[in-house]
Amino acid sequence: MKKKNVNKLLALGLVSAMTAGMLAGCGNTASTTTDNGAADTTVTEATDDKTSTDTAKADNGEVPTLIWWSIGGTPPDDFDKTIAEISDYTEEKIGVRIDVKIASWADWATKMNNIVNTGEYFDLMFVNNTNYTKFVNLNALADITELVQSETPELYDFIPEDLWRGATIKEKVYAVPTYKDSSLTQFWMLDDSIVQKYNIDMDSIKDFATLDPIIHTIKEGEGKSVYPIHLSQGATFNGFFNGYDGLTAGVAVMGVKYDDESRKVVNLLEQDDVKENLNYLHKWYVDGIINPDANVVTDAGKGAIFSTGQGWPAAAESWAFGQGIEKYDVTKVFGPLYTTETIQGSMNAVSANSNYKAEALKVLQLMNTDAKFRNMCAFGTEGNFMQYEEDGTVTKLRDDWVWPTYTQGTFFILATQSDGDPDAWKQVKEQNEAATSSTCLGFVFDPEPVQNEIANVNTAWEKYNNDLLTGAIDPETTVPTIIDELNAAGLQTVIDEAQKQLDAFFAN
Repeated sequence: MKKKNVNKLLALGLVSAMTAGMLAGCGNTASTTTDNGAADTTVTEATDDKTSTDTAKADNGEVPTLIWWSIGGTPPDDFDKTIAEISDYTEEKIGVRIDVKIASWADWATKMNNIVNTGEYFDLMFVNNTNYTKFVNLNALADITELVQSETPELYDFIPEDLWRGATIKEKVYAVPTYKDSSLTQFWMLDDSIVQKYNIDMDSIKDFATLDPIIHTIKEGEGKSVYPIHLSQGATFNGFFNGYDGLTAGVAVMGVKYDDESRKVVNLLEQDDVKENLNYLHKWYVDGIINPDANVVTDAGKGAIFSTGQGWPAAAESWAFGQGIEKYDVTKVFGPLYTTETIQGSMNAVSANSNYKAEALKVLQLMNTDAKFRNMCAFGTEGNFMQYEEDGTVTKLRDDWVWPTYTQGTFFILATQSDGDPDAWKQVKEQNEAATSSTCLGFVFDPEPVQNEIANVNTAWEKYNNDLLTGAIDPETTVPTIIDELNAAGLQTVIDEAQKQLDAFFAN
């Protein structure tokens, strides 16, 4: 894939805001949208190739319908009808229709595995860093390295080079990365009423050590029955291992310090900074700052005084809404940083067995360049799920549109939600442009040689992660035991293999 300027600015310098959608890889549910809803940047079609709108016909002469699998909640009764209405637009613009199928949050991983393993037909599929490499190794995804350039040059030029690098496996590209908050930025937040009550300087909070006295002040002031930090199983301390590049290996406790020029693969539990922060978590648990049932409950409830999430400053508005808090004040504690994992957090791949590979890419090009189509997919159809205001912003008429915005395409051509922050996408754009890159950016770990060890390591880690990352167990006494069990399961073998691959990749 040809190279472009890695620091290239947005090809469509559009201003921004917030729309509903769950953030990939984020600890909080956040809304997301933008503000140039009136813009209508359409795709220019070729007329001399076999995949133009004139010739994109199914074998029976009908307009082809592309099957697109994604993730989300339970679709409303009129979801298929609405997708059919959206398809009227895609048929008009690029000569194809789409059939969007939503797998539930809980079932998505299993469902996509079943589709791939059984060879069930599809054209497009939302993938992320949990299954992308696996599906490539199973030959389930099409190599689009050249096709995306020849058939959809607008799409190719729009996506920055860093993102294409993050989607590259063995010098080939098999998915289109979603250009959104593609760099990782971690924010910590406190209930504004608490900030005002205790005169807290948010800018002074940058890490566990600087948070510690503040969170203790809140605990002492609010009393024994108040737990400022609410955690639960599956929602442990968000972003705890952010300082390390996980190499897309799917092994939580293995990685490379993001700025380590030597690229040494390590066991995270053996690192001094990680051990120090684990001690803070346990201290907070013992001191009653973290809820005592954090390691056993599956839902921590709402009303958290302190919270943490990956996003951008304006996302705090939706984080607060989700917690039932009037307002959160935020401080940035990490990033922005590009890693292969953050880039692979949201992508759409074309099936290797698709009969319409070029057409599938043209759907993705339309999603990333045509604001009208983008808004319909993000909000639902006008007059039913949303309406445009005179200023071009969008007001949601319903709250049951379940196709998540973050899975679809770029954030940067969405309409602003009328009650959202008009600067949200500007913030995301600025974060992306300011992001530094992990020293391992572009490397994708191949799990095939050690897949059994990875499975065993993950099984061993699952025994302890909820206890350890909620502070419920003392790391001083338990981490040595955990490390022994992880090594017995094969962690060192996985680390050695990752180091071997990493060294070979950057030696070329």
